[in-house]
Amino acid sequence: MNLIVIVTDTFRADHLGCYGSERASTPNLDRLAAEGVVFSNCYADGLPTIPMRRVFYTGNSILPEGEWRPLSPDDVTVAEILAERGYTTGLVADCYHMFKPGLNFHSGFDSWEWIRGQENDMWRSGPREAIDLSRHVPDHMRSPAWDERLIQYLLNMQARKGEEDYICARSCRAAMDWLDHNAHQKPFMLWMELFDPHEPWDPPARLREKYCDDYPAEEFHFGYGVDKSLVRDEDLPAIRALYEAEIEFLDEWIGKLLDHVEDMGLLDDTAIVFTTDHGTHLGEEGCLQKTQSYLNSMVAQIPMIVRHPDESFAGTRVDALASGMDLAPMLMRFAGVDDHPPMDGEDLWRLAEGDAQSLHDWLLIGFRKFAAARTLDWHYFTGLDPANAGHGPALYDLPADPEEIANVVGEHPDVVEGLRELIAGCFPMGME
Repeated sequence: MNLIVIVTDTFRADHLGCYGSERASTPNLDRLAAEGVVFSNCYADGLPTIPMRRVFYTGNSILPEGEWRPLSPDDVTVAEILAERGYTTGLVADCYHMFKPGLNFHSGFDSWEWIRGQENDMWRSGPREAIDLSRHVPDHMRSPAWDERLIQYLLNMQARKGEEDYICARSCRAAMDWLDHNAHQKPFMLWMELFDPHEPWDPPARLREKYCDDYPAEEFHFGYGVDKSLVRDEDLPAIRALYEAEIEFLDEWIGKLLDHVEDMGLLDDTAIVFTTDHGTHLGEEGCLQKTQSYLNSMVAQIPMIVRHPDESFAGTRVDALASGMDLAPMLMRFAGVDDHPPMDGEDLWRLAEGDAQSLHDWLLIGFRKFAAARTLDWHYFTGLDPANAGHGPALYDLPADPEEIANVVGEHPDVVEGLRELIAGCFPMGME
């Protein structure tokens, strides 16, 4: 069948309606979930952005190394496998990290298009001194690093006139154009990389106003480069509101793309996947943005929604453990490819079909010098350096505490020992 894969960046699962959220409005992704399968316990393998792309593209774990590096010459990607089987493959991406010097994530695709301008992409130039940062950052949150990054982003956006000029809108329109020109060349795979809702959070004014009426600056932005020690408690509602507004805007444009797919009559022979690489922190435990030292589900869980052409799967929910490395084997199943190179991941679709009750008894998650072990009953994380446990070691009793609030690490020494052994078996360096 045809394949459309939509990978976002920094999308917290608990901000989707289909995952129980009432924070942001996500009617289009919720509709996709209602027509498909929701995997409620899916987790990243290795964070952040580029390491997790290596997992998605190859179906292989990157642990324990987890480096930010290109695909290796030995890596065989989904795009390469499908191209050999006669698929027309296309990549539409605005995740600028994938195109930095030396990175090669576009390789293997028949065509690729980079939508420029996200975050600190050195795309547009102009008089930097003409940018009035006082409109975008309160005085108490100014820092040299944030000033420089935000100036570059605002220069990238200087020609923006309306909502169709926002980056996720340009990317979704490019994806629609790709389908218009290539969908007749069946089978096809369109792979989308949408950097939103990654920082900087910059939603349209109408959505800013919907989520908050008291921002600390006229056109407040928040992103990497901010000295987080300068953020005050009273800033947190505005920061969360920006993120929620960003999510709603992204959902609107994904909805336009999904409507276009339906209008083209592609739903009867196309599988559609939506996921992300990791989540983020929004002030919990004093943490802002993805914080490796607080490796809980806010950053480790990823949404995984799959709409299959077979309508009998609509509304299915799978609670078994799943990993981002299970995406590629599932795509192989959908494409009818059973002679692909070995993959560490398992075929996720076996869970939806009921062919398997479980793919993993436990999962490991790595983020630089921190690691977590996850079962259906327990989530444990700690620092790999005994001198730096971060916000760990932490153990959460998931049936009793699904939101992972109460650290019970001192109450279950046997559980801690078993999970530490799993982590030490993969991450021996620095462990006691």
